[in-house]
Amino acid sequence: MKPYFLGILTLVSICQYQFAHAQTEVQPVRMGCGIMTFDTVPGWGLRPDGNSAVGSTHGGVVIDKAGNIFFSAKEGVFVFSPDGKVIQSYLGKEYANMHDIEIRSEEDGEFIYGARNVDAEGVKFNAHSGEIVLHLGVPEESGLKGKIQLKPTAITVAPNGDIFLSNGYASNHIFKYDKTGKYLMHFGEKGNGMKQFNTAHGMTVDTRYDPPRLLICDRNHEPKGRLLHYTLDGEFIEEIITGLGMPTSASIQGDYVSVPDLRGRLVILDKTNTIMSVLGYNPDIARGRQFNIPQSEWVEGIFNGTHGSFWDADGNLYVQDWNVDGRIRKLVRVKP
Repeated sequence: MKPYFLGILTLVSICQYQFAHAQTEVQPVRMGCGIMTFDTVPGWGLRPDGNSAVGSTHGGVVIDKAGNIFFSAKEGVFVFSPDGKVIQSYLGKEYANMHDIEIRSEEDGEFIYGARNVDAEGVKFNAHSGEIVLHLGVPEESGLKGKIQLKPTAITVAPNGDIFLSNGYASNHIFKYDKTGKYLMHFGEKGNGMKQFNTAHGMTVDTRYDPPRLLICDRNHEPKGRLLHYTLDGEFIEEIITGLGMPTSASIQGDYVSVPDLRGRLVILDKTNTIMSVLGYNPDIARGRQFNIPQSEWVEGIFNGTHGSFWDADGNLYVQDWNVDGRIRKLVRVKP
């Protein structure tokens, strides 16, 4: 991105910050540019008393076929209606600490797949009954059981049902299982080389291409975070973009992908992996990548530890921060 464009983004973000603070009542903030322009929805997802409904957040976002929005948080998974009301929740030790979630419609219902970094497993559960039907760990057949820690950061599912689980907070292996949980293979290793991962933090199946491929967020790669493509057989394709700060996850809709950056912004790329828009850019370096920003200090239109995102059918975005009080947002896409 050209320096003058970054300067404009910084100026716009500062103006948004000043504008938000100047209001007695919080007003929507417009962000982005061109066809990727959005308005914030102040207060979306808060309880009637004005406080966060989800508690501490370090997770992801998905949406079911009915349009309900699932946010994973420290305490479990919370389900919201499009207007921001909690309509269901799955709480307790079995649903806690899902660092990343993915939803998939299958023959016998809709299922959520979760990567539980603190609890050292991948899981699959029914999105509407909560029944857990699959647990994933380090497979015996991999030769790694007992030799590595499992701290998974991302999970995704191929069109044929194969499951990929990224051990991004530990060995940086990516494990591949079939739809029943049978081990198939693993690939990757920790490091800073072209074909190594320095925190394989986020991952999804990139359906912008035929055949689909894995899109992996290499969050801590030096000098700055990057996105990579791999085949579904674990073969390196290419490094598609660098300089993204600390990319945490990826969500695909059509030809576009939204990529949260933990430093406090969300980047939207097109099919050529060119930056189309930057949302919520935080000009204060000290408050980007910052977990301990209490709700009393949230600023409308300015992001902090941006961690998860998902598109709805209308092209709106739902975004979650890594945040002590549980910050979640709805961004409404402005129609041309």
